[in-house]
Amino acid sequence: MAMANDLTVVLSSKERDFLISTKGEQVTLSSITGKIVGLYFSGSWCGPCRQFTPKLVEAYESLYPKGDFEIVFMSSDKDDESFNEYFEKMLWLAVPFSDVEARKNLKQLFKVRAIPHLVILDGTGKVLSNDGVKYIKHFGPEAYPFTSERINYLRLEEEKAKENQSLRSLLVYGSRDYLISNEENKIPVPELEGKTVCLYFGTSTHRGCKNFTLKLAEVYEKHKGNNFEIVLISLDEKYEDFKESFEAMPWLALPFKDKNCERLVQYFEHKLLPQLVVLSPDGKTLQQNAVKFVEEYGDEAFPFTQEKLATLADLKKKKLEAQTLESILVTADRDFVISNGGLKVPVHKLVGNNIVLYFAASWSLPSREFQPKLETAYQEIKKKDENFEVIFISSDQDESSFTNFFLSMPWLALPFDDERRSFLSRRFNIVGIPVAIAISPSGFTVNTQVRQLLETHGSGAYPFTEEHIKNLQQQLDKNTTGWPKKDRNESHNEHELALIHQQVYLCSGCKEMGYGWAFFCKRCDYGLHPKCAPKQEEMN
Repeated sequence: MAMANDLTVVLSSKERDFLISTKGEQVTLSSITGKIVGLYFSGSWCGPCRQFTPKLVEAYESLYPKGDFEIVFMSSDKDDESFNEYFEKMLWLAVPFSDVEARKNLKQLFKVRAIPHLVILDGTGKVLSNDGVKYIKHFGPEAYPFTSERINYLRLEEEKAKENQSLRSLLVYGSRDYLISNEENKIPVPELEGKTVCLYFGTSTHRGCKNFTLKLAEVYEKHKGNNFEIVLISLDEKYEDFKESFEAMPWLALPFKDKNCERLVQYFEHKLLPQLVVLSPDGKTLQQNAVKFVEEYGDEAFPFTQEKLATLADLKKKKLEAQTLESILVTADRDFVISNGGLKVPVHKLVGNNIVLYFAASWSLPSREFQPKLETAYQEIKKKDENFEVIFISSDQDESSFTNFFLSMPWLALPFDDERRSFLSRRFNIVGIPVAIAISPSGFTVNTQVRQLLETHGSGAYPFTEEHIKNLQQQLDKNTTGWPKKDRNESHNEHELALIHQQVYLCSGCKEMGYGWAFFCKRCDYGLHPKCAPKQEEMN
């Protein structure tokens, strides 16, 4: 059972028995006695706080007239100027910034580990919820009075709404029953009924959204006459950004900053950008996020039914089984790759070689960090096997960036203006870069984790086959038998480091990614490559 907190005691100190308003006025603590109170821990330097505060202001404006609700701000700012500037945007009360000890004690009392954090207390001072931020984000002022009964009721209502979901229930909001085109025409929502409709959540400034919009446009152009429509749910903060990006889109949108945008974000449990929700012709949710299907199958993914996607997955499996180097690198008008000197190398001359397809870009810091390791491995493998080659597939946005990056590489590449780049990205489902994929002499995909293998084993990972990697791992496991299972390191001597096998970690010694064995402290998330830990003789 939750303990009651006497707020007149909890929020006061020896020298102070008041709170302050945004006007600098002193407000007696007795004024909040008996009210539902939200203790808002936040700071102006915190990005998530700045995003959440306007939502809390909106909820407060709706709830304050009830007369039994108040919020008290506990600042995490570092100076008085930042506090004042941030507090001016709020409508509620605050513990004075000068009372550092009180603010510190309140964070400890309510076990605040991260901000924004909103603790909801009932009229007796008992904690109703530590999830005020989540409830305001999801339900807004409807969450009031924040009891478990109210939250459970809202969740049940949400489940019922999803059961009775329709295009109108999703896209009509208040008195607005229309969508807009990029020519500012109003399109009634009923005109979309009976169609497959995609809700596209994105922002104009997100690189992933920019790239995905181009792929989605190809799908739209191919199927817009097949009872198909897309509706942009823009998450842009600035109207200029929304307007500029929407003008280049051929589909419809909710108006900028429409209240329904935020509701749909919560309704579809939006977490990643971009997100593409697919609605069937009856308005039910067909796919929660079809981005990967568009990226992998392009316009063939339409109409995104389970049957169609299962068919495509089966075809993909058969294609992979019949894959050859020429089947993935030769198209009707392109049958060559290039050297960084501009020389064209026919694909058929590479047949029978071990090939690594290297997906990277000059703007990607991980790509730039990985490239020297790949170059070292490339030179070492070449000395052992002349029938080895790397082919660079760029994700750069302009030709000059591609050219400058490619000039630093000793291997081959697809030309910048080459449609095979997009095809291969879809074929191998490339999401993040850099990615290195090994292709066997017969054209089969040998391994999609070449980057990780080179990070762990260097050129010794070649030829990247499952059997070879298994043998390497067994040898590495054998080598570790003579190592101590625990050790202390001078750079981390407060806890012992345990020798454990990690899938991936950041080495705290050399600051490079590690895979496999590590001397690790789970309490501090501190890990060392075996090569960065003390030498065996030192450990023994």
